[in-house]
Amino acid sequence: MKTTITAKKMQIPTNFTEYAEKRIDTRLGKFFGDDADAKIVISEIRNQIILELTVKYNSIIFRAERSAEDKYVALDDAIDKIIRQIRKNKTKVEKKLKDAAFKEAFAYPVPETFDYEVIKHKKFKMRPMDIDEAILQMNLLDHEFFMFTNAETGLINVVYKRSDGNYAVLEPDND
Repeated sequence: MKTTITAKKMQIPTNFTEYAEKRIDTRLGKFFGDDADAKIVISEIRNQIILELTVKYNSIIFRAERSAEDKYVALDDAIDKIIRQIRKNKTKVEKKLKDAAFKEAFAYPVPETFDYEVIKHKKFKMRPMDIDEAILQMNLLDHEFFMFTNAETGLINVVYKRSDGNYAVLEPDND
């Protein structure tokens, strides 16, 4: 498994890099093998370590974010969370581990005259999937919503988790 570690406004000691690579290989390697990419982004805010762990394997993305006073504890907690996600969704994930064609996401221009600041731009590849797979992917990423290309219609849809715990889908009306 290829592991990349990035630090924001802090230095990463060599022993942590070695520890992280070893922990990810031993704890997550049995689920993914050599084809997976693990990315760790670590930062420190008010004496708290914020650690984001993202594992990409085929078309599935697993993500966990943890904070702790110690970077080792945060890493172990993030790995544990991803393992829980895998076990919770085991049968669903096993069905989705096949390669699929990807489409580039469309980038729409944002007007410059509004009184807000965009602090992050994110591009990602989308591939056709059904609503159940989109909900699974959203839950694996621990997000509140997920944008995807609907395999049945070919249109871009958004699934989101409602405050009552149910899910909803946003679809364009092209009439």
